[in-house]
Amino acid sequence: MANRRPRHPLAQSSNQPQRKKKAPRPLPPGEQFFTPGATGLRKTVETRSAPLLVYLYQMPKWLLPVVLVAFFIGGFALPDWRGGLCMLPVIAFTGWLAYLSWPSLGVGARVLRLALLAFLLAVAVTRFGSF
Repeated sequence: MANRRPRHPLAQSSNQPQRKKKAPRPLPPGEQFFTPGATGLRKTVETRSAPLLVYLYQMPKWLLPVVLVAFFIGGFALPDWRGGLCMLPVIAFTGWLAYLSWPSLGVGARVLRLALLAFLLAVAVTRFGSF
């Protein structure tokens, strides 16, 4: 073992203290994570969405809005099919969150979410050249 190569200066050895990882943000307080009494598609979507929602919550707060705004601006700035493609992630994310929050919303909030989705779909359809 005398011919052993020296370790790289950045490599961590077992006797050196390791840096502590930053603790993840705790989940916000709430009554329930899932819709009580949900069955079928809603239960499946909520169950499969839970890990993704927790992952998104652990990401930096600024990242998701910046990415969505970039896609949104791209959807308006590009007048052809590429603008329509940029709008698809915005539509998918907005529709997904609207579906998950639907049971807890009042009539006014439901109408606003439907109007937003209709607007985003109209922009995407015009970019694909259907109108």
